[in-house]
Amino acid sequence: MKSLLLVGLDLVGLARSARAAGFRVYAADYFGDYDLMKICEICRAIVDQKAGMSCGRFEDNFSPEKFIDLVKTVLKETSIDAILLSSGLDDSFEVLETLNELAPILGNKPETFRKIRDESKFFRELKRLNLPHPETIVVESFEDAKRAAKDIGYPVIVKPSRGFAGIGIRKAANSNELKKCFEVASFVDGKVIVQEYIAGVNASISFVSSTDEAKILTVNEQLLGLKEVGQQEPFGFCGNIVPLAISSETFQKCYEAVKKLSLHFRLLGSNGIDFVLSGEGKPYVIEVNPRFQATIECVEQALGLNLVKLHVEACLNGRLPNIPRKNDEYYVRLILYSKNRVRVKDLTGLRWARDIPFPGVIIEEGEPICSVIAKANGREQALKEVLDKAKLVYENMTEPA
Repeated sequence: MKSLLLVGLDLVGLARSARAAGFRVYAADYFGDYDLMKICEICRAIVDQKAGMSCGRFEDNFSPEKFIDLVKTVLKETSIDAILLSSGLDDSFEVLETLNELAPILGNKPETFRKIRDESKFFRELKRLNLPHPETIVVESFEDAKRAAKDIGYPVIVKPSRGFAGIGIRKAANSNELKKCFEVASFVDGKVIVQEYIAGVNASISFVSSTDEAKILTVNEQLLGLKEVGQQEPFGFCGNIVPLAISSETFQKCYEAVKKLSLHFRLLGSNGIDFVLSGEGKPYVIEVNPRFQATIECVEQALGLNLVKLHVEACLNGRLPNIPRKNDEYYVRLILYSKNRVRVKDLTGLRWARDIPFPGVIIEEGEPICSVIAKANGREQALKEVLDKAKLVYENMTEPA
């Protein structure tokens, strides 16, 4: 296996990993950022970035079906051994099936995505597996949502039945708020998830699976809804901190979840679990991401391992790595969203920037500008350093457009 085609929304970290592992790297991407173009042999993207031109709005331009055309375009120019998936297509089962026909997906197949992303069935399976999870009801009308919220008990989380990156997720404390939340969440396909609110730390588990075994790589803190980086969605994804400091007892509970879910759904390769860690140290499973995650570069730095290499070994040879002892450093990735409509200056010389737009492009308010990374010996110091870098980008590297 020599050539890999990366498909999805968040590809720079994955592309860096695949390139470092010695593969020829190709991409079908949404943003078409500068640093991804530099890494890849061929990169085709939905957004065509040009100086002086707007990159547009994600909600207007994103369509899972467009990735089929991008992949077909790449395949006309070269041959591909396998596809690696990132985020963005988890709920687009027909698209995944078409991609798998065009070139084999290395890792979990479309049928696995279908089983995991069917919310009503998924949470029933969690109950059967005796894994802690929020009570969850899928509804199709506001009246049903009111009954569900009453049965569960306020406050509740209201979210679209399909989606990613926390878009459209709201918290409702009463029926008046529930109506507003339902209107926001029902825009996708009319189906809405009403879910018990679990107070705690938003977190994730990065792990790797073979057909009969799974190993945790890291447990991570998620950064959601940070207004200081322009995130307009209250639960919108803003990045992660690796690792999340947890007790050995909590780690064992996380491992039980990984082991049970991996075997039950026959997960393969790189996977992730989103969960909420309650104040009592109990991990409540929220969802499974059966593909590469946004934490990839931070996890690799924390462990000194190459995740693409691990994924290929697990999928093709059934081999899982020895996980090295964690070092004492914390690694942060922070996604910066535009606070106004801005023109971006030249970020290409910033060694700590990722997902770098082409110089001179215009970013609309609320759309992502880039990511920044940092590491330090403590969580607070690492977070301070990454926020300082964010401030530098906002104040010195953008201008009103």
